[in-house]
Amino acid sequence: MKANESTMSEILKPAVIIGALGYFVDVYDLILFSIVRRASLLDLGVPDGRILEQGILLLNWQMAGMLVGGIIFGILGDRLGRVVLLFGSILLYSVANIANGCVHSVEAYAVWRFIAGVGLAGELGGGITLVSEVLSKEARGYGTMVVATVGVFGAVVGGLVAGLVPWRDAYFVGGGLGLLLLVLRMSVAESGMFKQLRASPGPAARGDFLSLFKQWSRFLKYFRCILIGLPLWFVLGILVSFSPEFAAALKIRGEVNVAHAVAFAYLGITFGGFASGFFSQQLRSRKKIIFAFILFTLAAMVAYLLAAGASSATLYLIIHFLGFGVGYWTVFVTVAAEQFGTNIRATVATTVPNFIRGSVVPLTLAFNYLKSYKMGAEPVGVVISAAIVGTICILTALWALRGLEETYGKELDYIEPI
Repeated sequence: MKANESTMSEILKPAVIIGALGYFVDVYDLILFSIVRRASLLDLGVPDGRILEQGILLLNWQMAGMLVGGIIFGILGDRLGRVVLLFGSILLYSVANIANGCVHSVEAYAVWRFIAGVGLAGELGGGITLVSEVLSKEARGYGTMVVATVGVFGAVVGGLVAGLVPWRDAYFVGGGLGLLLLVLRMSVAESGMFKQLRASPGPAARGDFLSLFKQWSRFLKYFRCILIGLPLWFVLGILVSFSPEFAAALKIRGEVNVAHAVAFAYLGITFGGFASGFFSQQLRSRKKIIFAFILFTLAAMVAYLLAAGASSATLYLIIHFLGFGVGYWTVFVTVAAEQFGTNIRATVATTVPNFIRGSVVPLTLAFNYLKSYKMGAEPVGVVISAAIVGTICILTALWALRGLEETYGKELDYIEPI
């Protein structure tokens, strides 16, 4: 009992609690655009026939911002500290999301989605890095499990809020929650590992992003860390975000609403995040759990794309299982953080999830191109194009996972040679 109480008290450190709340607000704001996409664009005067096209454009601007922000905040996290990273990130995306609620043109919307993306980029990687460094190697998997379980529930709350208030007010709520969290963050202390590194007189370079590309073995490891997350953003960026379009193509009985689809998906991710984190600790393996969850995702994808004629309730259930399958998201970011030394850990942990989020740009472009590509007289359509893109994502993720080392219980207090 005492051992369990000791583990629990370690897990419930301020860094874990505030990290979980930060990820909660991050996910709320990150997914909000997908929830209010149709309502906001229609309100801005976009014709119904161009909603999908403009929605993809704005989503890509947001994800492009996350690519840029991932690099900026990752470098800041290794040079100035994990806490500085988290403060800067949440301040930027909170202000940007309040501004999103004030836009009156698609052009302004695109600018502020980009800026919001830059700010959103730092939250998860910075939080996971801090949690991984303040907890013992035996407990850090449970810590990241708490971050995942609490954090992704932000999307469920986002779906509920978006269904109760106008789209502009939903953005104001997200920005307000971020500013409130900024005050709570005052109590979070810096990582001891980073303090030791900063005080060290040695020559280790901190936050050297380009060092990830200077050695083939290091680059390949970094690239594999990114690729194992591909199924997640295929599921969220295509299957869930455009679920009404899939419902029409599959002739689903009953209305399919994006807000409900996102809520069901993220409820699944909440359970999947808890399960993947818990069982990775119980089995003492990150890789086995990620492998199992990728296969589960594949099965759910097949069920989704073969659901022709099903009811909307059945499709929502499948979307829930899709969410559970990609619930290995935080374990995946933890693996990335555990692969590299303290001097570039925040850079890796922040850029990896944002590069994979940014993969939504080529994924949606490929999906959009294939669905209109004609094979004979008829275009391929959304179902077949999604099957092609999704299969490539699954196979690529499995290949990437196979080449990574197992990191459960790995000692993290070391410096990466530059």
